[in-house]
Amino acid sequence: MPARDGVDATRVVLRSGPERTVGECLLATPALAGCTLDDLAERAAAGELVDADGAPLDPGTPARLNSSVYLYRDLPDETPIPFDLPILYRDDAIVVVDKPHFLATMPRGRHVTQTALVRLRRELGSDHVSPAHRLDRLTAGVLLFTLRPEVRAAYQALFAERRADKEYRALAPVRADLADPVTVTNRIEKTAGDLRARVVDGEINASSAITLVEETDAGGVYRLQPHTGRTHQLRMHMAQLGVGIVGDPLYPDIRPELAELPDHGDFSQPLRLVAHSLAFDDPLTGKRREFVSGRSVA
Repeated sequence: MPARDGVDATRVVLRSGPERTVGECLLATPALAGCTLDDLAERAAAGELVDADGAPLDPGTPARLNSSVYLYRDLPDETPIPFDLPILYRDDAIVVVDKPHFLATMPRGRHVTQTALVRLRRELGSDHVSPAHRLDRLTAGVLLFTLRPEVRAAYQALFAERRADKEYRALAPVRADLADPVTVTNRIEKTAGDLRARVVDGEINASSAITLVEETDAGGVYRLQPHTGRTHQLRMHMAQLGVGIVGDPLYPDIRPELAELPDHGDFSQPLRLVAHSLAFDDPLTGKRREFVSGRSVA
């Protein structure tokens, strides 16, 4: 189904077999909390409940394990993110933005319209806008989107194949010996449902170069260069060095009081982590491109 007002239809993977109906499986999905069988019947009657091939579905149909169902869900109430999304660059293939803190890259869970993707789709009037990579909701900075489906794979490959050079800035307590670059390596894994990623034994899959580049009254400004892209990698590696990033609600310790502030409209304590620059050889033109955020961590 096409996007509606910039928001894609929701995909639900059915986790039960024919002993349950499609409707029963959907009502057990957290993302559809509050939905009723009557709601599903109305969607089905309007042709807005379909399978992976776009064929209409009846909620009473026996479910097929691991099959996909698409529908438009009711949008959650969201706290508006009161920050602009400046465009750093745009051509006929890509658009690069300077994402603010607290704005998710794309819809997930209770963050749907208050995301960079939906804002851009609405601003540019195109549902073809798609992220080439992601930034955490709490991280600000340079973020690249594609504008045409036929170029999407080429730009996404830059990140999947680690051909894009990314540099971050972070504010954290000063550790003077880190003026000499250090590289942190370990194995990071994140389990669905667990807020935090964890360091575990096994083959290394996470590597970051970290350097103190400036001392300010607010703390130390660090240059972070990730060689891999594990979830929360930079935040974990900074905490591991004893210099947890200012404003981090998860590392080194969980701080629920800090995490809850944005839900109450308080955006005064952002995670001081910014995707400072992004550079790559353009896969369409071969031209070297570099984009720099206008946001500061200090």
